[in-house]
Amino acid sequence: MGKKVKKESEPPPKDAFDPLPIESKNAATVVLMLDSPEEDVLAKACEAIHRFAEKGDENRSSLLGLGAVEPLTRLISHEDKTVRRNAFMAVGVMASNNDVRRLMKKLNIIPSIISKLSPEEDVVVHEFATLCLASLSVDFTCKVQIFDHNGLEPLLRLLSSPDPDVKKNSVECIFNLVQDLPSRVAVRELNGLPPLLELLHSDFPIIQQLALQTLESITTDAETRAAFRVEQGFNRLLELLTTKEFSDLHVDALRVISNCLEDTESTKLIQGTGGLEKLLQFIITPTSPEVQTNAVKAISRVAQSSENRKILHEQDVEKALIDLLAMENEGIRTAVCQAVAVMSSNLSSKDTFRHLDGIRPIVQLLNSEGNEVKEAAAQALSSLTNSNQLNAYAVSEAKGEELLVRLLQDSCSGAVAHVASVLTNMASQEALRCSIITHGAMRALLEPLQSTDNHTLISATQAVATLACNAEGRGELRNAGGLLPLVKLLKSNNTEIRRNACWAVSVCANDEPTATEMCKLGALEILQEINCSLNRKNKFSEAALQRLLDSNLSVKYSLTGHLSHTDIIADGFYDPGQARMGDRVPALEDIAKQVINQHRAVIAVNGKPQDQVTAESVEDRQQDSPTETRTSSVLSSKGSSKTPSKMKGKGRQEDEKQRDEDGYKPLQDAGVEEPWALPYDTAFQCLIAEAAKMVLPQNEEAEIYTALAKLVCDAMGGPVDIKKQHDFPWQLHLSELKFELRSNIIPIGKIKKGTYYHRALLFKALADRIGVSCSLVRGEYCRAWNEVLLSSPPKNGFYIQPQSYIIDLMHQPGNLMKCGTPAAIQYQTI
Repeated sequence: MGKKVKKESEPPPKDAFDPLPIESKNAATVVLMLDSPEEDVLAKACEAIHRFAEKGDENRSSLLGLGAVEPLTRLISHEDKTVRRNAFMAVGVMASNNDVRRLMKKLNIIPSIISKLSPEEDVVVHEFATLCLASLSVDFTCKVQIFDHNGLEPLLRLLSSPDPDVKKNSVECIFNLVQDLPSRVAVRELNGLPPLLELLHSDFPIIQQLALQTLESITTDAETRAAFRVEQGFNRLLELLTTKEFSDLHVDALRVISNCLEDTESTKLIQGTGGLEKLLQFIITPTSPEVQTNAVKAISRVAQSSENRKILHEQDVEKALIDLLAMENEGIRTAVCQAVAVMSSNLSSKDTFRHLDGIRPIVQLLNSEGNEVKEAAAQALSSLTNSNQLNAYAVSEAKGEELLVRLLQDSCSGAVAHVASVLTNMASQEALRCSIITHGAMRALLEPLQSTDNHTLISATQAVATLACNAEGRGELRNAGGLLPLVKLLKSNNTEIRRNACWAVSVCANDEPTATEMCKLGALEILQEINCSLNRKNKFSEAALQRLLDSNLSVKYSLTGHLSHTDIIADGFYDPGQARMGDRVPALEDIAKQVINQHRAVIAVNGKPQDQVTAESVEDRQQDSPTETRTSSVLSSKGSSKTPSKMKGKGRQEDEKQRDEDGYKPLQDAGVEEPWALPYDTAFQCLIAEAAKMVLPQNEEAEIYTALAKLVCDAMGGPVDIKKQHDFPWQLHLSELKFELRSNIIPIGKIKKGTYYHRALLFKALADRIGVSCSLVRGEYCRAWNEVLLSSPPKNGFYIQPQSYIIDLMHQPGNLMKCGTPAAIQYQTI
């Protein structure tokens, strides 16, 4: 065979372009090269953009403006590995810019990135793809998109990558994803705990820290905590806590433990391995304040369970907590107070804190400058004093009342709510209640009652209800103007606030002046409206309405048409006639200001001598506010009468003489306008004296009622024939009295011709004065009657239940008619 002859190289085709090395210093030119069809050019352009973007955020913004993002998002899916790798490097760096991220989200880059996380891809691609996802995952929409495209599984797999940058970027992205519940659950279902725990052994602190932060987030799920126990997670964490070199990780490790210890199983497990003792050691051993704070927070989480509280109590956790209160660190003190609040749910712990003199330093923390410390201290005291009388007294011994009342006006709503709860707990003891009131608690509660925070309103209304058990407390609330915001809270849409407000109103209504003031503020109408609603009414609203009516019998009789045996008519009572439920019953003073009209006369009761009224009025004005004096004068006849001053002229003098005989007295000074008062009814006072003289000496119950009935009948015009009752001129008589008195109000003693409802009212008023029991019932068509209970003699040794009778005051005075019989029905209706 002959030798092969080497051929000369053929010249390139005439249309071929010789290679041209390009060197550009203009970013815009490089961006244009991203559209080149040549792979070598694309790779070099992507590499150049990556280097340029790494130099700063301004460069990344410049590249965005030049339009580099869109071609780069296409190139990450290029067939050439080098182009793809360099494009990912550029995209990964540029994704740290906010505007770039927004554009990437619009370009839907996430599915393309996730598809390149497969094991066969280059490590560099993994590094920058995860870097890009870590940047994008801070956005909620992007997190959802990564989860929906199954991005969590490849990310968990990459936690085992040999490259530390891939691990760091992957765990950072996972940390961002698990801020949402679905991702937290998915990590457990994808068995992500083992690789996360393995990262705790990393040589890079940032990876360890991100792993701990991710574990902290996912261990908020109960099932994940169970899996954490199975994977021996506690042992890994305890290793970190006992290694001084990892002191910078102790805070994060304690947070994970804090989550896990919510389960009793975890507590028992860590106690069995000695972990609980190590945790307590972190509390008592001087370390960094942040570590101690988180150790205390972990104790608080453990104490959420009653079983765990017993375990902690056995470990003498109370002493460790109290000792920490001496630390001059607000974070530690706040955490300790929160732990005390939780531990105090255990009855033994409550007593232990008191025995260790732990209440006093907590009370002193109410003086702190920081709102968090004050709120936590108040929370601890609220829990300590709840259903514990001795702890309540311990707070008082530490001079807590003054500090607590002062804090009611604090700007921190959380602290105010807890302070109000402490005062409520303490006020259950009468001695402490009086002390709290003397420190001005009712006035201090005025601002919390107008808060917009529901928790504050709930606690404030509870405090008012408790402190108002004392007459002094009710007076303080009334004088401070606290009734108006309290009545407004009856309209609250919050069920608990509304219920507490009803409770407070029912307690405050024990005072007649307070009840009257609340009625003026519209409490009655609001409560009637509430009780008409099936959804809003409750036992407290019903009790509040009943208590208000019981304290204002005039309104009660007008609205309900019934006064029971226990409803005692006093001076100042008036009958304005029947009113419908929901209507406002006018006050007697308002009626007195009206001109004489054609409406039915208002009948009033007042048998208190004028000199006694004046003396009581002076005393009341010295003790009460002007508003209170004005209110009490209406129902209790306290205050002086308002009449014209002495004037010249024979006609005027005769007029004054007549008015003096009727019980009116001139003012000392015409220039001073005194509160209006109901005129003294001398005729009614004489009837009281006559009833006491004639009725009380009777021996039998029936004889007493009969004698009183005859007295009432004689005073009101005598018996009236049932067939001629329409000729009885009682209406003309009342019209004449209205004209004579120049008022729509007629004292009951002045009525000499009265019909059924006049006689029944007089009978009830006199019976109540001389201690005879009866009720008053309003009927229709000017009817009213009295019901009395009479006992029958025992039969065969057995006592018979008392029977109810209606007593005739109109036709056959003293005739007793058994309720339900034809005679009684006829008296009620015909």
